[in-house]
Amino acid sequence: MDSGAGESSAADEYESLMSTTDAELLKSAWRNEKAAPEILKFDADLVQRSRQQIQLMEEMVDEFNKNGVDPLTVSLYQMDLDRTMFLLRSYLRTRLQKIEKYVFHVEKTVELWNRLSKQEQKFARRCAGDLKHHLEQSALSKLPDQYQSHLRQSAASEDDDMIPEPQLDIYVVCRSKRYLGAFQLDDGGEEPVNIEADDLYALPYKSIKPLVESGQIDLV
Repeated sequence: MDSGAGESSAADEYESLMSTTDAELLKSAWRNEKAAPEILKFDADLVQRSRQQIQLMEEMVDEFNKNGVDPLTVSLYQMDLDRTMFLLRSYLRTRLQKIEKYVFHVEKTVELWNRLSKQEQKFARRCAGDLKHHLEQSALSKLPDQYQSHLRQSAASEDDDMIPEPQLDIYVVCRSKRYLGAFQLDDGGEEPVNIEADDLYALPYKSIKPLVESGQIDLV
């Protein structure tokens, strides 16, 4: 098989893949995850496509290096590969950090639990088990019976008041993908915010949470 034809085929396949919006979608998912106080829904399809894209780029860079393709061309493809790998790794790492921080809250909240991938659910169960064991061995077992819960301050507590939860009322910087018009932030009687396309806004995450989940607004 002609090496030039092989290089052309690989490059064509790469360009076709890059012409999709997956690169921008991954960047948007990464930004949203880093800025949101709670864990968002795992985008399994996007992660799978990104992994396939990384594999394709790795194979192509190796092929170009073997065939003596111009180093500048190779470096451009390598930059795309490094960028995609960074975004994917950071996206997944950010999610694991949130699971570790809020593991008991995530574990007992059905909505959040269903946002995790199967691998993340396994990680959360192991993390929760290890943390519970550590707390019991290092401190709780030495306290009176009514204070030995890892979820509540005492047996008299009505709620799980020892569990850290994400603060949904914090302000986040966001940008709307399209004109949304007058948007009511809450029921507190405040004036609606007129949301224009591509403008930046600092708004309470709790108020725009549905718009983030539906993909109408991106966090910055």
